[in-house]
Amino acid sequence: MNNNIASGIVHEVPEDIQKALIADVSVLERWNRLTPIQRNEWICWITIVKKQETRTEHILRMVEELKEGKRQPCCWPGCPHRRPSAQKWFKKNDF
Repeated sequence: MNNNIASGIVHEVPEDIQKALIADVSVLERWNRLTPIQRNEWICWITIVKKQETRTEHILRMVEELKEGKRQPCCWPGCPHRRPSAQKWFKKNDF
């Protein structure tokens, strides 16, 4: 979609997140200033959920929290794909 959207260290940016980011230039600028690990945490936090409605809610929350200056999802144990220590917080088939 847009080559100006920086990715995470493990996860690529899915199309629905890309659409949300390019919809607001200030959000995209904030996204691209995050570290690759921070971007990875947002992507994983959004994509690990099972229901589309929850995923949509997570995308909306990400946009709002980026506007507020937050750099990663609150209360998130971390990407289980990158941090084995975070795997204990997820069911085995969640990731």
